[in-house]
Amino acid sequence: MKAIVRSKYGGPDVLQLGEIGKPVPKDNEVLVRVHAASVNPVDYHLMRGTPYIMRLEGGLFRPKNFGIGVDVAGHIEAVGKNVKEFRPGDEIFGACNGALAEYVCASEKSIVKKPVNVTFEQAAAVPIAAFTALQGLRDQGLIQQGQKILINGAAGGVGTFAVQIAKSLGAEVTGVCSTRNVEMVRSIGSDHVIDYTQEDFTRSKNRYDLIFDLVGNRTFSACNRVLKNQGTLVIVGSQSKGRLLGPLARALRGLLISRFVSQRIQIFMAKWSKKDLMTMHELLEAGKVKPVIDRCYNLSEVSEAIRYLEEGHAQGKVIISLS
Repeated sequence: MKAIVRSKYGGPDVLQLGEIGKPVPKDNEVLVRVHAASVNPVDYHLMRGTPYIMRLEGGLFRPKNFGIGVDVAGHIEAVGKNVKEFRPGDEIFGACNGALAEYVCASEKSIVKKPVNVTFEQAAAVPIAAFTALQGLRDQGLIQQGQKILINGAAGGVGTFAVQIAKSLGAEVTGVCSTRNVEMVRSIGSDHVIDYTQEDFTRSKNRYDLIFDLVGNRTFSACNRVLKNQGTLVIVGSQSKGRLLGPLARALRGLLISRFVSQRIQIFMAKWSKKDLMTMHELLEAGKVKPVIDRCYNLSEVSEAIRYLEEGHAQGKVIISLS
């Protein structure tokens, strides 16, 4: 079968379309024929092996795992003997290792059935980005109905989910994005949209209960200026490109500063949860969340897809389609 493989760290050119053996599911796994996958920032960080702290787990000098990709959607071709929830033919979405391949094995605990009203491409857009938005808003931001929240980076993969999830939870949402994305961000439910090329949200007269920061292009003091006294700043992204700690450096500064201000500063990394995947299934099925897809590439174009994602201007998600 065909799969994206790598043998060293580096830029998109280290990702090669290779021929490898078809995997065999373990007792608690299913074999999935992949119809679509998506790429995320974590993929290009793993590809480059930066920040270097990631290599403590992924391999110091070369990657431990030759595959890449996590988000997946497809149909089940075979099941392990202990699998109870699924059977061959089921259409699923979720997570696995090495999702950028024609076939993958996935744990029964890491997938759910795909809603019939979404495509494989839409389903593949969901897992990492939606988990980051859901857990960041709900668990770290403690979002409540009627609160005013601001999403800095509302047009990206996580941001487009964050806008819709926040609206489904009853918040009043302000999205921050570039000029070309204003109408799109408004169309997915944002009550107010700030074009950052025209206005600096940190100098607004508005005050927010929660700022969900996916960009990290404003100082903590500037963000705190537009937070209510007991408001919360949730840090997800950062433009820091430091090779040792990367975005983690800003997060650590946030932890230090949080000791001296009345506002809460939260940092986090999304965790896998089948319960949260079912929550997203319900939101998708009810039409409360609809994935925003910027571009679709085929499996032989993964290097181009990663290169485009690294530029940081994707409108929603970047998909790899194998259908």
